[in-house]
Amino acid sequence: MFTVIKNGTNRLDIELNGKLDSIEMAVALDELQALSDDISEGKMLYTITEFSMPTIGALGVELTRLPSLLHLITRFSKAAVLTDEAWLKKASEIEGMLIPGLDIKAFDLDEKQSAEDWLNS
Repeated sequence: MFTVIKNGTNRLDIELNGKLDSIEMAVALDELQALSDDISEGKMLYTITEFSMPTIGALGVELTRLPSLLHLITRFSKAAVLTDEAWLKKASEIEGMLIPGLDIKAFDLDEKQSAEDWLNS
């Protein structure tokens, strides 16, 4: 499951739980694109409760949309990732180092308030 909710004028809350197939990935990316169209200097709060690698088809959908996803990411300046998976925390923070203009910080699932505070700082 991948859900995207607009939270205010410049923030998206994204929840990832379980495995995505190609149809779910396409719907999620369409929703992400539509909800971020009018955002600049935006913030994202990712909550990853249970991560499973997406199917090959889902990865294919993501790859075909890579140019638009790279453009979309320029609308955001901060992303907080809530997860209890240590490797996902590390991967998220490395991703933040590789994407110019995007600061990513990872938090434990029970640190939502700290993540919110950081996003708003």
